[in-house]
Amino acid sequence: MLVNMKEMLEKAKEGGYAVGLFNAVNTEMAIAVIETAEELRSPVIVGTAEVLLPFMDLERVASYLIPMAKRASVPVCVHYDHGLTEEKCKEALSLGFTSVMYDCSTLPYEVNVEKVAGMVKLCHAAGATVEGELGHVGDNAGEGKLLCPADFYTDPQMASDYAQRTGVDALAVAVGNAHGDYKFPPKLDFERIGAIAAATGLPLVLHGGSGLTDDDFRTAIGKGVSKVNIFTDLDKAGKAGYAEGIAKGEKTLMNLMPYGIRAMKETVRRKIAVFGSGGRA
Repeated sequence: MLVNMKEMLEKAKEGGYAVGLFNAVNTEMAIAVIETAEELRSPVIVGTAEVLLPFMDLERVASYLIPMAKRASVPVCVHYDHGLTEEKCKEALSLGFTSVMYDCSTLPYEVNVEKVAGMVKLCHAAGATVEGELGHVGDNAGEGKLLCPADFYTDPQMASDYAQRTGVDALAVAVGNAHGDYKFPPKLDFERIGAIAAATGLPLVLHGGSGLTDDDFRTAIGKGVSKVNIFTDLDKAGKAGYAEGIAKGEKTLMNLMPYGIRAMKETVRRKIAVFGSGGRA
């Protein structure tokens, strides 16, 4: 069933577990995520991000994700992640996405507040939810890499003001996490997570989940994280699955697809087990 994030994440916050967001830029990824969620009776979030649109445009993603979510036997939220422009966030909303992350984290604080508060009014009027970001989660490599990530960590008191003034339904935090593959083991500021959760009362979101340890996830969830974003691990699992099929002599894409789906399903299964969302649908 197609839902937004609000009730899903509020239940997760109250129950001490987290729901996974798995970006799915093709139907094989979507099948792996939603089928596994159904098998484990877990709520789940699927979607895409603005940075991924060159690989699959927003309208095409909506054309397969939204019907699949509606047919699912568990709650499925279709989320537009890291929307960088108001235009694309509005497009996602018009296409039927039930949740939007409007990422204004690199803008001055007051501009972030103003823009996200406006998006909240628009999305709430349409029955959709909004995730904001305070602080900034950089990348592990490339143009988005932060030289000193601690300079961009989320401040708990500022987060309280941000939550009240924007009305967001969930808050992405910067606490030592980063997007992509970690070059060195990350050190998350768990006490900061707890302080932000206490200050805001919001479900918190951990971006850059691929590469963290199971203990990292469990501790972060215990401190107040209710949503964890996963893409890199899912993407790498699909590639490994195809490689296995090629190594076994498969000659066609049709015969390779089940290998990729099985490998991605195993990754989703492991994450759901760690996040504790199995049996919560």
